[in-house]
Amino acid sequence: MSSRSPEGAATDGTQAEKAAEFSRGEGFHLLGEKDRSGSDSGISDSSSVGNCDCVAMATDEADEPLLKPNPHRFVVFPIRYHDMWDFYKKAQASFWCAEEVDLGKDVTDWCNLKPSERQFLSHVLAFFAASDGIVNENLVERFCQEVQVPEARCFYGFQVAMENVHSEMYSLLIDTYIRDPAERERLFRAVETMPCVRRKAAWALQWISSKDASFGERLVAFAAVEGVFFSGSFAAIFWLKKRGLMPGLTFSNELISRDEGLHCEFACLLFKHLRHPPSPDRVAQIIRQAVSIEQEFLTEAMPVAMIGMNGSLMKTYIEFVADRLLLELGCPKLYSAENPFDFMENISLQGKANFFEKRVAEYQRASVLTPQDMRHGFTLDADF
Repeated sequence: MSSRSPEGAATDGTQAEKAAEFSRGEGFHLLGEKDRSGSDSGISDSSSVGNCDCVAMATDEADEPLLKPNPHRFVVFPIRYHDMWDFYKKAQASFWCAEEVDLGKDVTDWCNLKPSERQFLSHVLAFFAASDGIVNENLVERFCQEVQVPEARCFYGFQVAMENVHSEMYSLLIDTYIRDPAERERLFRAVETMPCVRRKAAWALQWISSKDASFGERLVAFAAVEGVFFSGSFAAIFWLKKRGLMPGLTFSNELISRDEGLHCEFACLLFKHLRHPPSPDRVAQIIRQAVSIEQEFLTEAMPVAMIGMNGSLMKTYIEFVADRLLLELGCPKLYSAENPFDFMENISLQGKANFFEKRVAEYQRASVLTPQDMRHGFTLDADF
């Protein structure tokens, strides 16, 4: 048996054993443990993830309409939850494939970036390459099995396909930009090789494996994964767009950030349907954990300040996004932070404009649009 440090990492054993342990959701702690600096990092023993009375939780979940056994779950019609069905149709209308993104002009821009900028973006892409697979693991292992509402299952099924496209896209980006095979392999295995990426992945995986956390708590946690954990990295790539660099990367980022905004909004929608949601204090506790971990990631990934983008601004932006997510979940703000990035005002996951009403990429699949639009294949300027 491997001995463990206070941070929960194995100190001996083979790499294969460590990887297997990590994939099972072991070897890390959450909620309240002190980090090495002595501050509350939001991490503690995994047994306290649920932080609830298990008997009461089971009683509450047995009373949740979304989770009750449903003999009609195999048939979609008649639609009962029209709001969820609308989200499913929005997901269909925005589906895209990695082959539709041209990376031909990106390599020159990548080579012209400063070493610190390439390092930062490498960290961002490394996390993204693994993150969508983690989201899918939660959908397949937990949410799709627990939720009994066919409209929600339709959305989740489509979300799995969308996350696969995102994962492929990020892998293609790393494959295109990183020419050194050893460095490329390090980035592809970032959850094992890069501590700041591993910490984010570990937090998400631990919610998947938890037997104590309620469905509502896990719903909030994965809203935080797709809202808080992704937001800083999205902002970094949009910062490149502001500079007119790397059109393939920035276009794919527009598409992916729009998709993830939809996924996060859907989590908030399901949360509003819960009969026994977690308390506002518990929701705030989960979001605060995610903010702490994301801020630590950005500090390590971006050790050198760049023009218009530095660790302090990023920390403020993460707090701004977290406040928006809390409001969507019906909870008060924690930070009252202002958006420090003017270029993100209209494209934040929790920004003032709905991403599907004020899209940047304006990309839709034609088959879900009007008959006139269908005759023209697809359009870049049609609204839902």
